[in-house]
Amino acid sequence: MENLLQVILLGIIEGITEFLPISSTGHLLIAQHWLGARSDLFTIAIQAGAILAVVVIYWQRLWDMTTRFAQPANRDYLYKLTTAFMITVVGGFIAKQMGLELPDDVAPVAWALIVGGLVIFVVEAYAGRQPPNDTLTWNVAFWVGIAQVIAAVFPGTSRSAATIFAAMLAGMTSRPAAAEFAFIVGIPTMFAATAYELMAMYADGKAGEENWIDLGVGFVVSAIVAFIAVKWLLHYIQTHRFTPFAWYRLALGAGLLTLL
Repeated sequence: MENLLQVILLGIIEGITEFLPISSTGHLLIAQHWLGARSDLFTIAIQAGAILAVVVIYWQRLWDMTTRFAQPANRDYLYKLTTAFMITVVGGFIAKQMGLELPDDVAPVAWALIVGGLVIFVVEAYAGRQPPNDTLTWNVAFWVGIAQVIAAVFPGTSRSAATIFAAMLAGMTSRPAAAEFAFIVGIPTMFAATAYELMAMYADGKAGEENWIDLGVGFVVSAIVAFIAVKWLLHYIQTHRFTPFAWYRLALGAGLLTLL
């Protein structure tokens, strides 16, 4: 029973933090220091569960891109989405070959939370001086892809934060539009990462070591909680800035450093 509660709690943490700009990986790393370490596949799989919530929320956009490809707007969006994803794949492969992986220490997470909080203030100050712009350009697609690679290497960065604010700095200053592209590009990214870890596990003969029940429970819990969190965030950013999340990151990062 204790193990099940820990799995549910990790699923809740992932579901809440995956799309809020506060770093799901960082929060999971911190949580696992107290709740016990889990496999890389478990961590990535519950992130994929959270991504499933985005599939449900943006199903109409995804459906239009695949069934109405002939329309220029849908075709253009899909091309740029694919570009961002391919940059992530190539960048992730290079990082893997260089041995760059997320560390298991809390200190890097704490510092990344603090730096990320400061970046949010800078981005919001920049966006506040620009007219709202929801245009998806090639420049936006390129930098969002780069941002995903950075988030995969540095714990505490937050994939959603990195991609949203990269899009805003690249000219897509509309928060809802930047969030939409950042969330949708996470769909192929996280599903591909889950598939990669699954294949690696089978190749290493470790499939039998994974607790598939725990993974399934965490996946479902994460998906349900993420759906609620994304719905709330999309409504929130219609009229609010991201600065409260910056203050949260600064407070959490500073608190973690005092505990080291």
